[in-house]
Amino acid sequence: MRRLGLLLLALAALGIAGPAAWAKLALVAGLPSLAVPFASDPALRGVALYQAGRFAEADDAFAEAGRSVTYNRGLSLAALGKYPLSRAYFDAVLFANPADSQARDNRAAVDALIEPVVGDGNETGRTAVQVITPPDGPPVERFSADGPPLDTGGRVADDAWLATLADDPGEFLRLRIADEYTRRLSLGLTPPQEGDPW
Repeated sequence: MRRLGLLLLALAALGIAGPAAWAKLALVAGLPSLAVPFASDPALRGVALYQAGRFAEADDAFAEAGRSVTYNRGLSLAALGKYPLSRAYFDAVLFANPADSQARDNRAAVDALIEPVVGDGNETGRTAVQVITPPDGPPVERFSADGPPLDTGGRVADDAWLATLADDPGEFLRLRIADEYTRRLSLGLTPPQEGDPW
């Protein structure tokens, strides 16, 4: 009789607590599909959907929940195969808390699934570009591995090239200051030099 009274009291407490309590109880019991209808909070609904294996719906719920579930959103994006975006979410978690070892481990796991970007260069050490002329505008440069090199007459900065340069730091500094003055003058940041008023 006493156990029945405690059970009724516990059910009454859950009833008063609301549907979120039922959802949390279902999650603790390992029944995430049962928790989904009771979870009105998007963060809780997202957890229930994720545990139920409904990753697309979980990602939508986490997106609705916002910044409070950044870590969970990283998990749902990884489950959907959106690895670069998932890595960005784990980076955001690590920015807020660099000591989060789970986020670091998950970021490393996701990072291993992303194919690295490797650029092609030419013999001058520059990335090749291809010039495209659209029918309604000026030519535009587009980076391309098989396009013509950016600077076919370029020269590598080797010892022979360095020997041709004058060793005059004062001249370099004078040219640098003059260039900076011209830049600021063109932006309107420096008033022009005043001439002789007479």
